Amino acid sequence: MSRGHRDHTPATAPAFRPEPGPIAVLPRANEVFVAAAEAGGAVVAPLSAETRGIVWLTYGRSEELDAALSENPGIQWVQLPWAGVDAFAGLLAASRPDIVWTSAKGAYSEPVAEHAVALTLAALRELPQKAQSTSWQATKTGISLYGLNVVVVGAGGIAIEILRLLAPFEPFVTVVRRSTEPLAGEDRTVTAAHLADVLPEADVVILAAASTTDTRHLFGAEEFAAMKPSAVIVNIARGPLIDTDALAAALASGSIAGAGLDVTDPEPLPDGHPLWTEPRCLVTSHSADTPEMTAPLLANRITTNTRAFIEGGDFVGIVDPKAGY
Repeated sequence: MSRGHRDHTPATAPAFRPEPGPIAVLPRANEVFVAAAEAGGAVVAPLSAETRGIVWLTYGRSEELDAALSENPGIQWVQLPWAGVDAFAGLLAASRPDIVWTSAKGAYSEPVAEHAVALTLAALRELPQKAQSTSWQATKTGISLYGLNVVVVGAGGIAIEILRLLAPFEPFVTVVRRSTEPLAGEDRTVTAAHLADVLPEADVVILAAASTTDTRHLFGAEEFAAMKPSAVIVNIARGPLIDTDALAAALASGSIAGAGLDVTDPEPLPDGHPLWTEPRCLVTSHSADTPEMTAPLLANRITTNTRAFIEGGDFVGIVDPKAGY
């Protein structure tokens, strides 16, 4: 039997210790996640003045979560459902200091990293073009991942798992992040200020960074122009990291060789958009982590953090409201 995906994210102590108490699972209770909270030792009850924690199960509807927090000031812990929290950016920025926010960051690293490597191989091997062929192609095309120069933008749980999966291909890996603290499996780490310095030598660029005001359109016309014509880009993070119009132009002109996108901006990508028919682009409609993959991982995260909430332990996936992730 398959072991399934695992969550390797370490726990850390919160800056503020929330007061334990009943938990509400919102905006609509789900028996799987109610059971997960109960497994962590919580009493799960409808939202009331007695509620001390919220497990929020919808990516969005932030105005409803805001109302719940405003009307129930005793709430001191909120668990969000996905790794990215950009849908709650305004709420986080205005958050009370006596709330511990946790997300699923790191929980879905294995399935998303697996998808990132799949998209990388597909782009290098020109699988999008070959999948559209209707006759036998006499010319053999494609590039091997072995020994290539790979740039990974981001240093969270997904990036860590991507590096682990890339290791058998023995690439030279450069990590681009806010600091120069190294990650296991990288050959070089540079800060985001030096992104332009490493792009010209990259064969593959994989985006695994958070979506913030600082990272919006991190890749635009200038960055694509700096890349090799043989290079490919993969985005399994958030669509706004890439200027979609600039990417479409770069692919159409041959400025870069290919793209693998699990996320887009806008999302969903509209019917008739040029990227749907671009032969060098593969769009997988945000399916890197399917509900079947994420449900057990989120349930485990809820149990772990509920136990920390009830027993005064360390939390996994603490969100920095000011940083936005």
